[in-house]
Amino acid sequence: MTSGPKQIWPDRLWLVTSGEQDPDTVDRLLRSLPDWFGIESANANYVAKARDLSTYLAWPTPDSPVPGTAGHPVGVLLVARHFPESAEIYLMAVEPALHRRGIGRALVEALEADLLADGVGLLQVKTLGPSQPDANYERTGGSTRAWAFGRWRKFPTSGPAIHA
Repeated sequence: MTSGPKQIWPDRLWLVTSGEQDPDTVDRLLRSLPDWFGIESANANYVAKARDLSTYLAWPTPDSPVPGTAGHPVGVLLVARHFPESAEIYLMAVEPALHRRGIGRALVEALEADLLADGVGLLQVKTLGPSQPDANYERTGGSTRAWAFGRWRKFPTSGPAIHA
């Protein structure tokens, strides 16, 4: 994938960078989302993985209309590469006050561009499905459906053993 920090699509509302791990941002964003990420041991695992996994960060552009966001990332996406031809969105988190503003989409589009350039043909994301109703995750599921992620497999377990 990428080597060294890289800016992607600087002409948009959200600037996405990749190539630099940021466990502190992962920790900060997870703590701001207790309805999604409320299990401390799982959060500690995400933060530990953030030291190694490829990382995409969303930053507000200098002329962003969102006050109070300058100077720190407002979204993060961690990607795991299990095989050369496939990848998994291991974690995505966006500041709660900024949900539904295109940050998640900007992160996924940046990842997709890198994966396509690298010859990857499969990108997956694991999230709760309809058999485990949750109002917060339903909003997440709405995003993954809007991004054309299909349903491929239902895992028989739930909770911390299933991530992202």
